[in-house]
Parts: sequence; structure tokens; C-alpha cells
Amino acid sequence: MTFQKLRDRANRVRGIPLQDVLLLGGATRDRYDSAKWHTEKGTISCTGMKFMNWHHMRGGGGAIDLAMHLNDMDFKAAVQWLCCHFPHVDYLEQNQPPCGIPLTLPEREISNLPAIRRYLVQERALPASLIQNLIESGALYADSRCNAVFVLLGKENIPVGAELRGTTPGRWRGMAPGSKKDLGYFSVPAPRASTVVLCESAIDAISCFTLHPGNLCISTSGTRPDPRWLPLLITQGYEIYCGFDSDSTGETLAGLMMAHHPTIKRLRPLHHDWNDALKAHITAPPSA
Repeated sequence: MTFQKLRDRANRVRGIPLQDVLLLGGATRDRYDSAKWHTEKGTISCTGMKFMNWHHMRGGGGAIDLAMHLNDMDFKAAVQWLCCHFPHVDYLEQNQPPCGIPLTLPEREISNLPAIRRYLVQERALPASLIQNLIESGALYADSRCNAVFVLLGKENIPVGAELRGTTPGRWRGMAPGSKKDLGYFSVPAPRASTVVLCESAIDAISCFTLHPGNLCISTSGTRPDPRWLPLLITQGYEIYCGFDSDSTGETLAGLMMAHHPTIKRLRPLHHDWNDALKAHITAPPSA
């Protein structure tokens, strides 16, 4: 690994919350002092991104230092360990102040709507009527590059970002510049829902809603264990399920989410993700 690549990886994982690293390492929080954690290395106290192990008189700052201490690793090994267990989580973006890059949503291109409809309905097996409803509501549109744009809404239904999904042969996924994933989310409307299912992407949220109609299906726009809008949903009395993918990353981050919020339960897709589960459900032979 080159020095530049190692530095880039270190910059990406350094801001992972210390409690996530501790939970992954098997630590347990002290029942009386939320700043104290019990580990195989002894009791560790955390304040923000700083930690101190008073038994060993050793402390540090950031996720890399903590991973090195917990696992007896050098710097390079700790960075690789964090990247392995948090491969899709951009913690740097989560820790950026809201006043950072201004949101720039792609311009709408009506002529590309047929192409994204074909992709979502024919290749992703999403219901045509549901896709049309999302288009008419403004939650979904096509841009000039033939991307499907899924809009994230914040307070008072103000756009705070967008997931972008390429529908041409050069498939890709990303976020609109300046998206603030902690200020809002993409969801499939379900006005009288009492249950929420958290999914990793907009397409998964639509797929999950198709399989479980009536539930409020929300995209976290990536595998994220503790988005800032989540506590508000919890206080509103919803029954919440973490529907992250059925893979090692999904299981790890779902575990972290449930450790942060013990009332949240796990709901695994029967296949790798909700869209795979939907396509398998559609193609499955009818039961006798």
C-alpha cells in the first residue's frame, strides 16, 4: 500500500465514533457512568474523540489510536482493521458541519424519465405505479446524465440531499454535492404507518415497501449505525427495524445501531438486500 493510499484511508476512518470501535471490540458500557467502558484492556474513559485507559496509563485520540490500543496493532494494521469493518461508512461526511458545501441538486431532464422508468421497473422489478407516484410527488426524477435522483427531505419537506443511481451501462451510485444525510432522508410515504424499516438505499426502501406495504421504509443512504435524525423517530413511538443487507457489513452496522438504540430490532432481507428479495419473490413459483 502506498503512503498516499494509507493516508487517504486513515483520513476516512479516523473520525469513526469511539463507542462504535469499542462495541466492535466487545466492550460493554458501564451501567452507572456512560463515559466508561469495560474492555479486556481494562476500563477506558471516553470524552468526545479522546480516550484514557487508567489501568495502563495510556490514552489517545481518534478511532485509529483506540483500535491500536484495543488490538495491540500498529498504525497500518489498525487502519486496515477499521476499513475492513467500516467499508461503506463515510464518517468524515457525517462529522462535517451543516454549513459546509452548499447542496447542488441535479437539474431535471424530463426526456430521460422513460429510461429511468425502464431501469427501475424492468431491471429492478419495482412496481410501475409506485415509481409513477414517486415521480409525481417530486421524490424521484431523472437528470441530464440519465441518473435516477432520489430526493432526501428534511424539516418541512425541504430537500437536503439526493441519492444518485446511474441507469446507463456504466452503472454507478453516489450523492448530490452538498447532501446532508444527517438532516433528512428518502422515504416511501406511508401516512398511517406505525412501523419503520431502515434500508441502505432508496431502491432497497422501495423494494422493502413493495414486500411490506403499509410500513414507512426509509433509506439511510449507506450503512450508517446512528444517523442524527433517528432519535426523533424513536421518540415518536414508531416500532423500528434495522433492515440492512444480509452481509457482514450489514450485520456489523446493524449490531452497532441496536447497541446505540436497544429498542430497534433486526429485520434481515431473505436475500442479500431488499431488491434481491423482491426479484426472488416475483420469480418464485406459486406455492401449492
